[in-house]
Amino acid sequence: MREFQFRSDDLPVADRFDAFRDLFRVYAPMELSSRHAAAFHGEVRIWRLGEVRAWSSAFRPTVFRRTRRLIRRSDPEVYHLSFPVSGQATLTRDGRDVAPRPREFFTSDSSRPCAVATEHDAGLVRSVAVDIPKTSLSLPRSLADRMIGRSLPGATGIGALLVGLLTRLASDADGFGPSDGPRLGPVVADLVSALFAHELETERCLPPESHRRTLLLRVWAFIGQHVRDPDLTPATIAAAHHISVSFLHRLFQDHDTTVAAAIRRLRLEGARRELADPALATVPIHGIAARWGYENPVVFTRSFRAMFGQTPSDHRHGASGAERRTEHRSPRGGGPATV
Repeated sequence: MREFQFRSDDLPVADRFDAFRDLFRVYAPMELSSRHAAAFHGEVRIWRLGEVRAWSSAFRPTVFRRTRRLIRRSDPEVYHLSFPVSGQATLTRDGRDVAPRPREFFTSDSSRPCAVATEHDAGLVRSVAVDIPKTSLSLPRSLADRMIGRSLPGATGIGALLVGLLTRLASDADGFGPSDGPRLGPVVADLVSALFAHELETERCLPPESHRRTLLLRVWAFIGQHVRDPDLTPATIAAAHHISVSFLHRLFQDHDTTVAAAIRRLRLEGARRELADPALATVPIHGIAARWGYENPVVFTRSFRAMFGQTPSDHRHGASGAERRTEHRSPRGGGPATV
């Protein structure tokens, strides 16, 4: 599993805060300030889980700012969830402060301005976090966006599962092999999707359209569970939820997509991940296509090219070449999107 590690103590004292600040500018430009800059200490570890980034950090209290100007310069389009292990964090967004209670996540969006002020009365601020590409979630973006700028539970239920996985990565990274990263990325993305969906279903003050939104969440979960089935169609989805096909289509039209497009995207993204998995390198491309509901290889190749701009074969060869190059050099990585 690819890992990048930063330790400020490896540098001269005068260079430590500047190096820490530069680390956070690589991936998504940010402004950093700290009253401890003259005697700074910071450690960051980042794991590449396919398109997902998981990381842990420990540092002296720092303020992180993502401005409109910096967003225009570079935007990786990710959702960020951070879980403070020690210390406190206050997220300021749209003029509103959110200070998670102990054992809660806070959420942010690389496409929206925000500031995060971290504090600790006596020690280092420690956290585990994850950056999820918006396209990796199984929820429509309009629903996922409702979770941004909020605090979410990390001590119970799905949140606790996510914390446990991130904490295990931080404490036992050596127990995972090079090919485990691409497999773990979808697991993390699914946990974040499930956490968002759970919170949307259990909101206390739901608007009048809550029934439609809850139904849509159930439909998305059903599609995710059956996406490999070549017989998955709007008709079978509608029947499973005791609604008409026309009503099902209206649910998706509210979120600027179609049922067929949703199924196609999930299938192609799943096949794309498996084509890049070294453990599946001997499985024929048509075999992977069949695993994701494509019985016709020609249709699969055409759809794959239309979505990703390259053929399945080119994607597999490019991924295997990158894996070989990684094995012959030290891991390198960019900084996390937000704190």
